[in-house]
This record gives sequence, structure tokens and C-alpha cells, in this order.
Amino acid sequence: MPARLLPGGPVAERILAEVSTRVAVLKDKGVSPSLATILVGDDDASAGYIRIKQRQAAELGFVSPHAHLPADATQDDLHQAIAAFNDDPAVHGLLVQYPVPGHLDYDAALQAVDPDKDVDGMHPLNMGRLALGMPGPLPCTPAGIEALLAHYEIPVSGREVVILGRGATLGRPLAMMLSQKRPTANAAVTVVHTGVPDWARYTQRADILIAAAGVPGIIQPEHVKPGAVVIGGGVRYEGRKLLPDVDESVEQVAGAITPRVGGVGPTTVAMLFRNAVIAAENS
Repeated sequence: MPARLLPGGPVAERILAEVSTRVAVLKDKGVSPSLATILVGDDDASAGYIRIKQRQAAELGFVSPHAHLPADATQDDLHQAIAAFNDDPAVHGLLVQYPVPGHLDYDAALQAVDPDKDVDGMHPLNMGRLALGMPGPLPCTPAGIEALLAHYEIPVSGREVVILGRGATLGRPLAMMLSQKRPTANAAVTVVHTGVPDWARYTQRADILIAAAGVPGIIQPEHVKPGAVVIGGGVRYEGRKLLPDVDESVEQVAGAITPRVGGVGPTTVAMLFRNAVIAAENS
């Protein structure tokens, strides 16, 4: 039988409804939550992502100041824009849209962001907080995956989770999160990657398999234990075409699976706004 589908839309709606309630409480206290964005250049996809976030911000009641820098902006120009939002007490969250033009250092820009305004949860200080189990903004895609598993009441505690991919934005932070002692985590987590010749030996035993390699179609039916839960977190784009890590045929083997489109993506955006409202509350 085809696998049970685990769409991210209902998960995101639940998270955003909670965010909306928290925004209303803040506004009753005279606080207008603010999520600032910075875009460098005129990449159509990046500009589209900014519009989506601004539209979502407006629907939730956030103020959304924006700085749009030209494609030839210098590193100093970018850091000045970041500093202006860092220093503005009315701005609670800040997002520098990735990617930036090739002559700029995105990692340096990320480190310039105030860690407490880092809604992506990717500042080195916040990654350190995560590793130590300290409070701080969580990386959005890993947090969205944990929320998705919890929403669909998929048991995680004590089960074997295998993550294919060790990237800083997904594989590594997700491994830390799902191994921590929480009702929605507390798993036995193995991280494997394409540098391991027999990586399939690990994925075939997973109760929950999370693809985070960014290699289109790398997960095929023979790589999955029958009845396992499969989460497609890794994608690559060919123009505007989305190429997921998990082949569609895996639906015939898995017990539950995220859809090719509308799986983890909506939960990532929702978690960004959750980080932003928490930053406003903490301010």
C-alpha cells in the first residue's frame, strides 16, 4: 500500500496560529513584533522568498522593515545594513536572505547579526547554545521536522533515526535536536553521508529516515526499511524545478512519507516566525 502522506501545511498552520496568538498578546502590551529582512541584488527567487515572508509577516501582524542593497554592494555596505537593524530596538528579528552575490561573504554577514535577533537560528553562538541545550533560536528546518513528527504523533523517543547528510543547516543541528532529552526527541541518532561507501547499510535499518543530502533521487526504495517513516529534507533546484532527495517510488515501501512538494518547506517558514515572536517576547 502507498505510504501515509505527512504534509507540512497543517503543521505550519498550527504553528502560525500559535504565533498569531502570541503577537496579539504582545500588541496588547504595546509591543509591535518586527521582522527585518535584507536582500542583496536582484535574484528573482530570492526576491520571491522575501515577498512571501513579508506577506506572511503582514498576515500575522508583524512590522517588516526591509533593506534592498544593489548587487554590487560591498561587504561593508552589507554589514552597515545589519548594524542598523541590530541597533534598532524596534527590530526584534533579522534575516539576511541567502544566497548573496558571489563577491560577498555570507558567513561573515551571519556572524555580524545580533544572535538574539537571528531568526534563522544559524549564528555560531546559537549553534553553540543548541549543542549545550541552552535556550536560543533554533535552526528552522530541523525544528520544523521535529514539529512535523510531533504533529503526526510519530514516536521518536527510543527509536532509531538515521540522517543522510551532515550539513550545517540541517543534518548536524537536527542530529543534536533529536538526540536531546525531550518527549518529541530522545532518539538514537546516526548521521551518515555520501562519503561513507556503504551508507545504505545504515538507512535500511532506520525506523525514521531523514534525507538531507541535497542529492536528487539518492533515496530509492531499496534504501528504506519497509514501513519506515521517511522525511525528505534535502532538495536541489534546477532552475525553478525542485529535485528532492527522496524518489517518488519510495512511497511504495515507506509507512509514512513527506510529499514531494509541501512537505518540510512550510514548517521551515513557520518556525522562522516562531523564532521572531520569541525574540520579541524576550526583548
